[in-house]
Amino acid sequence: MADILLIAGLSGAGRSQAADDLEDLGWFVVDNMPTELIDKVVEIAAVGESLAKLALVVGTPTAQIGVIEVLKRLRTSGHRVRMLFLDATNSELVKRYGATRRKHPLAEGKSGVEEAITKERSLLEPVKAEADLVIDTTILTIHQLKSQLGELFNEDGVLDAMQVSVVSFGYKHGLPLDVDLVFDVRFLPNPHWDENLRPLSGLDEPVHEFVMSQDLSQKFLEQLTQMLTLLLPAYKAEGKSYLTVAIGCTGGRHRSVVIAEQFKRWLIENAHNPRVTHRDISR
Repeated sequence: MADILLIAGLSGAGRSQAADDLEDLGWFVVDNMPTELIDKVVEIAAVGESLAKLALVVGTPTAQIGVIEVLKRLRTSGHRVRMLFLDATNSELVKRYGATRRKHPLAEGKSGVEEAITKERSLLEPVKAEADLVIDTTILTIHQLKSQLGELFNEDGVLDAMQVSVVSFGYKHGLPLDVDLVFDVRFLPNPHWDENLRPLSGLDEPVHEFVMSQDLSQKFLEQLTQMLTLLLPAYKAEGKSYLTVAIGCTGGRHRSVVIAEQFKRWLIENAHNPRVTHRDISR
């Protein structure tokens, strides 16, 4: 059985960088893969162990539309098949194109880069909906992207575990793009209004004690873990490989960080190995 990873996403969001990173992790990578050849390449990969981990970067935006039917076929082939979709905000993609001076593949005539990105985003929405995992590269450096891919895809042969990720964030900095479940903890008392706690973060003990001393915090965590006790086995039974849970407060420094850390402890106690990111803790 081969481990097949299809890589799709918006132009400029980091597909080629992801390909390089996966190659460093020992995957056999084919960049700019025509969709009509994917079935044949997978058939070849299934013959020998040398291609047991195969990553295929799907090419142009129009070619990516065709990957949906290919994905459906591959998922009935007996192989482990996943699709990664790389995303980023329009403003960040415009900035990247401005820095590289490359032409966007959907830019026509005098149409601007932003217009082309908006068109591509709409075109690829069905592809994104089919993805097992979406990574938002907006604020990721190339080193952070490589680290994240290493955590997700350097699996040492573990093929049936669902990877659970937890991200804390601040609503004033925008919702994360790449999450499955979002929980709002802005109803909890805010340490920001305590001058002694304001400079600290949710990783500091005084802030942790302040948040967790609230009855509401305890009740919320109890309800959250009860819900996930139900959902995690159900998601896994449906074949979901990745689940990302986002927890947000106003600024992303205090309440959401504490709750995310507490949720991480519960996941570890229940035999999960969660990946935790505090997106806005330094803002």
